[in-house]
Amino acid sequence: MKKVAVIGATGFVGTHVVKELSERGYEVEALARDTSKVQQHEHVTAKSIDVNNVEALAEALKGNDAVINTFNAGWTNPNLYDDFLNGSVNIEKAVEQAGIKRFITVGGAGSLYIDGKQLVEGPDFPQDIKPGAQAARDYLNKIKENTTLDWTFFSPAIEMHPGTAGVRTGKYRTALENPVFDENGRSVLSVEDVAVVLADELEQNNHIRERFTAAY
Repeated sequence: MKKVAVIGATGFVGTHVVKELSERGYEVEALARDTSKVQQHEHVTAKSIDVNNVEALAEALKGNDAVINTFNAGWTNPNLYDDFLNGSVNIEKAVEQAGIKRFITVGGAGSLYIDGKQLVEGPDFPQDIKPGAQAARDYLNKIKENTTLDWTFFSPAIEMHPGTAGVRTGKYRTALENPVFDENGRSVLSVEDVAVVLADELEQNNHIRERFTAAY
């Protein structure tokens, strides 16, 4: 596998995924609405896209061996739920239309389970990000119906935010439906190591047509 498209390439997660893949020697097609923020690298090519233009996005994706989707509709977006869910569905359609089989998409931790209950349904779940978490949870249910793509849905650790940036250890533990907790009862992973997890999954294909999570 040589060429990988990253959707949402200028976002918090996408920026680090582009960096990780390019440093591993992949040819990276960095797709974003505003390409002026795409980092300059000999292995990186920037393309401006609108995720809701399925035909144009499919055309832009052609020629890639895989797609990693880090699209986020913006946490302060008043229409966050609909924009995230619709954007995610349209991206999935475009990947299929482009004839690409391998698709890794990033959702939230809100769909993970503790004691049989999803985090997003808990009374302490932050209200400001709840619409986005609900959209990611509902998209997970949708993509589970896809039998065409070799898809993987990644739920980051509960603590994966700008405050967790700065450290790339290359080490992590994984699980499927429940958060990974450390000895202090925290589920945390730096965004740099999220990029490592996604690149490793691209290379190892350990979670075809399933969801997984990772943390220290």
